[in-house]
Amino acid sequence: MKILVIGATGEIGRAVVKELASRHDIVEASRSNSQHQVDMADAASIQNLFHKVGPVDAVVSAAGDAHFGPLATMTMDQFQVGIRGKLLGQIQLALIAQHLLADRGSITLTSGVLSTDPIVAGANASTVNAGIDGFVRAAAIEMPRGIRINAVSPTILVESLPKYGPYFRGFEAVSVSRAALAYSKSVEGAQTGQIYSVT
Repeated sequence: MKILVIGATGEIGRAVVKELASRHDIVEASRSNSQHQVDMADAASIQNLFHKVGPVDAVVSAAGDAHFGPLATMTMDQFQVGIRGKLLGQIQLALIAQHLLADRGSITLTSGVLSTDPIVAGANASTVNAGIDGFVRAAAIEMPRGIRINAVSPTILVESLPKYGPYFRGFEAVSVSRAALAYSKSVEGAQTGQIYSVT
């Protein structure tokens, strides 16, 4: 298969590329420092990316930021970080990809454990992740031409503990290579409308 991985330079993206590259033709994209550049908040940027790389069989999104901070001081601008970036960016990608993927292709988005297991200072991430999960379940029943859509919902990664570990006390971290297996399951399997929890 020809697989487009967006967020390919990030922690998860690099692991997904490594997991799939031995079996498939991987096209890497991210906001910067990648084979192709794309801004998921910009519909024209996504459409241009698909036109540049040509027909693909699958698209994986491992991109998008969320804001971590106390609810008492959170502003709407801060809350919009996750809404515009991780939630609406990935939804926009899926809405465009459904028309440009090969028949029976697949879309894999990224949510996260906070959709069902919230933490202090994580209201933005919980909202965004739950929105992605809800979108995937609903979109799966309407995808055209046999296209599948799933989400991977990882817990805190071992590799992310130095940055995010203090937010996730009591959570058991998983390796990014283990998380990458769930993306393989989504891309290379046959299920749709699934939220693959990696905990």
